[in-house]
Amino acid sequence: MTKKERYSLIIKWFTENMPVAKSELRYKTAYELLVAVILSAQCTDKRVNQTTPAFFAAYPNVASLAKSSVSEVFEYIRSISYPNSKARYLVGMAQKVMTDYNGEIPQDTNELMSLPGVGRKTAHVVASVMFNQPKMAVDTHVFRVSERLGLTTNSKNALQTEKELVKYIPEELISKAHHWLILHGRYVCTARRPKCATCGLSPFCRFYSKLKTNPS
Repeated sequence: MTKKERYSLIIKWFTENMPVAKSELRYKTAYELLVAVILSAQCTDKRVNQTTPAFFAAYPNVASLAKSSVSEVFEYIRSISYPNSKARYLVGMAQKVMTDYNGEIPQDTNELMSLPGVGRKTAHVVASVMFNQPKMAVDTHVFRVSERLGLTTNSKNALQTEKELVKYIPEELISKAHHWLILHGRYVCTARRPKCATCGLSPFCRFYSKLKTNPS
């Protein structure tokens, strides 16, 4: 099977079996999504969704967050992983948005990455989900699932994975494909015990093919 054929079969399966794929983070605005994604680093979406209602009640917009202090923000996110760092990021992000972008979350990924706490993955999530840009965000799920399925081969980092995926995935499907791979990695192709026996992608999966050949 060529790589192009593998991509075609996998995209076809996802299109038919997961026609609706979206973020499990709860948000209403670009500001809320950006905050949620910053909080989600090395933390579950479930935990973030449990934390953000009180946070957004206290800080409903960028301006209110920019006026807060790191210690005050910490109290709202203390159950999140790395709360000290994330409290600094959130306050710094809000202050920079107010001073540099007139209180509006920027749409350009380079401008997003200029904000504290915003790396390439976070910027691409916001640009893709909120602003409908064809940006592929690569987290640990996307990185793992892409390699197992055979969509990438020996990718050494997230950027290599991203470049390979956008090379083969049609531009209009890139945003949705990001969620396909995340959700598949979260619920089916899990890190320790992938559910290969019940996975609909097994016939096209390089990992499963190797597993059948070498079951030990």
